[in-house]
Amino acid sequence: MFKDKTLLITGGTGSFGNAVLNRFLETDIKEIRIFSRDEKKQDDMRNTLKNSKIKFYIGDVRDYNSISNAMRGVDYVFHAAALKQVPSCEFFPIEATKTNVFGTQNTIDAAIAHGVKRIICLSTDKAAYPINAMGISKALMEKVAVAASRNIQDDNTIVCLTRYGNVMASRGSVIPLFVKQIEDNLPLTITDPKMTRFLMSLEDAVDLVLFAFKNGNQGDLFVNKAPASTIGDLAQSVKEIFKADNPIKIIGTRHGEKLYETLCTREEMQKAEDMGEFYRIPADNRDLNYSRYFSEGETDISNIEDYHSHNTEQLSNEALKNLLLNLDYIKEQL
Repeated sequence: MFKDKTLLITGGTGSFGNAVLNRFLETDIKEIRIFSRDEKKQDDMRNTLKNSKIKFYIGDVRDYNSISNAMRGVDYVFHAAALKQVPSCEFFPIEATKTNVFGTQNTIDAAIAHGVKRIICLSTDKAAYPINAMGISKALMEKVAVAASRNIQDDNTIVCLTRYGNVMASRGSVIPLFVKQIEDNLPLTITDPKMTRFLMSLEDAVDLVLFAFKNGNQGDLFVNKAPASTIGDLAQSVKEIFKADNPIKIIGTRHGEKLYETLCTREEMQKAEDMGEFYRIPADNRDLNYSRYFSEGETDISNIEDYHSHNTEQLSNEALKNLLLNLDYIKEQL
């Protein structure tokens, strides 16, 4: 479906954008546009890759005109631009809202205006039952995308969403922190050893988005079924891989953190379609008729369980180490 097509990646200089590039550069795609506000990272990518298929656009999704200019002639969009560091968003929630909510609206509006065939908006497990500003802004981003999908005429532009958990070894994540602490001979700092998190590789994240591109209907949300582990087990596995004897220091749960993350709420699981490695959650396309919301309920929702990092597959120490050893980042560090 991407043959001779043009793909735009917002936030394209991030971990996800680089993973998409690695997947697509050797295919018969016509052009990949990297849209971001970071000229240094764009220059690094330009000099490293030296590939004429890649075009670079400086801009910010907060500015409609800049994203609109980059959207001309585009067939498909990966919308990955976001503020996603939980502590940063907690202290600057308006900034998170500007990028994650209004930036998404700008991107979708520009995609519709320029006749883009499909746009996939990337969300996070923190958007399900959000308790922090990052999760709240991403939850609202999902609502913005679904609302936009309801109002598109003739399905000229398909708007879909993906929601996934922690991407292992991505920029700012805990695995590179553990490795750095081992290198510096410091204690490995963990918040709560019983805290669980979903574990996905960047390749898994790209697979999820590609699945959404190929199978998504208007307003669909796709979720990847992912294994999880406790933070304590993760730290221990990293220590064993690097044959380190650094002590583990428990620092306590940080501002805005959960004990476990939810990928699908029970309300979503009630209507979710099991597609093997993925769940498809169709949009609620009822119109603005309040009586239907108040007079027609669901009797079995209370018997359904959320899909979260406490009740998904829990990786053993050996399985966790094997997963880590397959990461390019770990291979490079070793």
